[in-house]
Amino acid sequence: MDVTQAKQLVVRAWPQIVAETREQLGGELHYQAVAYHCLRQAGVPARQMGMNVKQWIDAPISSLFQAWDQKKKEAFRGGFEPVPDIVLFKPEVAGNWQRRNAEATIANMLMAIEVKASERANGRLSVAEINRDIAKLAAHRQEIEHRGHAMTPVMMVIDVASDARERMRDQDVAYCAAQAAEQQVGWMYVSPDADACVIN
Repeated sequence: MDVTQAKQLVVRAWPQIVAETREQLGGELHYQAVAYHCLRQAGVPARQMGMNVKQWIDAPISSLFQAWDQKKKEAFRGGFEPVPDIVLFKPEVAGNWQRRNAEATIANMLMAIEVKASERANGRLSVAEINRDIAKLAAHRQEIEHRGHAMTPVMMVIDVASDARERMRDQDVAYCAAQAAEQQVGWMYVSPDADACVIN
């Protein structure tokens, strides 16, 4: 699987992700698992897709990761560790995305997907938290490119709460989609009556 095939398989999996998430109410980790299952069903090889992949970024160059690094106690500074929810890899990763194998996971990334889900009683996903993840994905791509590699970042929002008061407002969805487009981050969104899939 290369980057073009990865994008094609994610697009192929999207209708099943939409259908299955609309049938279930659960937490964010559950929806990550649903997305993983659907991506496998679409043809993503088991040895090329990991969940919650820890990657140590030594001496970050992006302003966001630098800022987050500076928030840590001084003894723990010097790097930042993003943990994308789902990562698609080149075959060379050979099924090993352990933290100790960070150099190989950085070199062999094809796509990083962050998943956010509406799961709060009497609350909804906020623009701030979605935009924070979009910015994190864009910064992660910047770090990967700085190291001579490439990856496609994607924001996936599962907004299927049965109560409309617990789902994002239409104008907020549109704003977040525009922010993703501006930062060249893929945008995947599903609610009970709408969905969008834009992979750059």
